[in-house]
Amino acid sequence: MNFLAIDPGVSGGIAYLDTDGTTHAMPMPATLGDIRDQLRILAKVPATCFLEELPKFAGRMGASSMGVMFRNYGRIEGFLAAAGCRVEYLRPQKWQQFHSLGSKKDHGTKWKNHLKGKAQSLFPHLTVTLKTADALLILEAGMKLSRS
Repeated sequence: MNFLAIDPGVSGGIAYLDTDGTTHAMPMPATLGDIRDQLRILAKVPATCFLEELPKFAGRMGASSMGVMFRNYGRIEGFLAAAGCRVEYLRPQKWQQFHSLGSKKDHGTKWKNHLKGKAQSLFPHLTVTLKTADALLILEAGMKLSRS
């Protein structure tokens, strides 16, 4: 079975466990066509995708940024549905709690680097970036939580 995890933000990423057992990660493709093409390759049936659920409240994010984020999210859901991919939604709190990461308040401006450091410790063979760290952590949590 093929597993994918998606951090759907524009500066998010995609991580996946291939059928040969290797883990890979990439930044979110830049264009709608590139996202479609990449998901067409990765979302092979049978596949399970762990998609980070978007927050209902985006805090200080502006309306325009929220609109872009939710539009991108809906497009990703559509591509996954068209590919016949099973989708499991993971709230950020759930995958972060699984990894015992604490909260953003605990780390302040170092939060994203904290997530990257955790992903680097779990996947030392990969070049982890700020764009791919969340997707890798979502992948790890999703696969283990779905087995329990």
